[in-house]
Amino acid sequence: MTISKELLDELLTGVKRPEDLLGDSGLLKELKIRLMERMLGAELSAHLGYEEGKAAPPGQSNRRNGSTTKVLKGQDGAFPVTVPRDRDSSFEPELIKKGQTRIDGIDDRIIGLYAAGLTVRDIQTHLLDLYGLKVSPDLISRVTDAVLDEVREWQGRALDRMYPIVIFDALRVKIRDADSRTVKNKAVYVALGVTREGVREVLGLWIAENEGAKFWLSVMNELKNRGIQDILIAVVDGLKGFPEAITAAFPEAMVQTCIVHLVRHSLNFCSWKDRKAVAADLRRIYGAATADMAAAELDAFEEKWAGKYASIAPAWRRAWPEVIPFFAFDPAIRKIIYTTNAIESLNRVIRKSIKTRGSFPTDDAATKLIYLAIRSFEKDGRNVREWFAARNQFAIMFGERFAA
Repeated sequence: MTISKELLDELLTGVKRPEDLLGDSGLLKELKIRLMERMLGAELSAHLGYEEGKAAPPGQSNRRNGSTTKVLKGQDGAFPVTVPRDRDSSFEPELIKKGQTRIDGIDDRIIGLYAAGLTVRDIQTHLLDLYGLKVSPDLISRVTDAVLDEVREWQGRALDRMYPIVIFDALRVKIRDADSRTVKNKAVYVALGVTREGVREVLGLWIAENEGAKFWLSVMNELKNRGIQDILIAVVDGLKGFPEAITAAFPEAMVQTCIVHLVRHSLNFCSWKDRKAVAADLRRIYGAATADMAAAELDAFEEKWAGKYASIAPAWRRAWPEVIPFFAFDPAIRKIIYTTNAIESLNRVIRKSIKTRGSFPTDDAATKLIYLAIRSFEKDGRNVREWFAARNQFAIMFGERFAA
């Protein structure tokens, strides 16, 4: 639709200052109100079957019945709109629905601010300062609570039959305990799958106070109930009971310790001046061509560093059964497993959202924000780089399991 120059000239008659156009009583705001009221009147005319000022059709008992004024909140502040009514209250306007008090995506704006890590008080201040909107904490909570319905639907959605790789990872979040009223460090676990087509997909998130084999078995059973029948490689961070829980649910899954986590755990024992040298020597272990060569590199590492950092080599030996599967893979697959770029980028997005929060009042509050961070993560590129080479390797190594 094109607005003629003549009409624009007529509309701008008397507009001499910026505030005459953009201010609270300016032309744009008034024009918006008048257009909305005109559209509401047209909707009522379509509903009744006759235009205002004209006679009603024969047999039409419903009539116009005055109007009511409601205050709407939008991105340019609050403003009154006159909404026409009908006699039998059957009119349901589409432009401004019954009970609606916000327009212009104000709900999305609140959710966006919440997803950025702002607290309810921060959101209140932001909306008041920028848009002149006085929004109650209860309204903000109701808007963000609507995310929980989306979370439940997302958490219960059907999953693919098979995932070549599923990476399980955790981060710690401070959440207030409802019973003791104390703030506790709870683990938030995320499962990130890679589909047969090489697309990253967050399969779910779980908050646990006490993680163990029983907890992880319940997670695995949930994934099975949602449709997963097979996982080719499960990458874990070495938690006790985790490999057993995975193989109990998916007996053929190959459990691989996350090399990045193992390296980080090792470096925690080092002084800053030795970290670079220790990391380089650890790289010789997981960068070896075969498991036997890696074992020889581990012996050499222990011989060099046992006197100074005696706990590092034993930690690798304890995890060795879940480390050596890694060496059976082609470099195309190894890179996807040990670099864990996907899970690391996801964690960065989550930590960026929660870093401004000292603690969360409930598990639900933490779940809402973390889910919104995941949603933001999945809007970006989800394809695994160089997947074509890895896919061919999977097809050869796992045969019918990959093709099923």
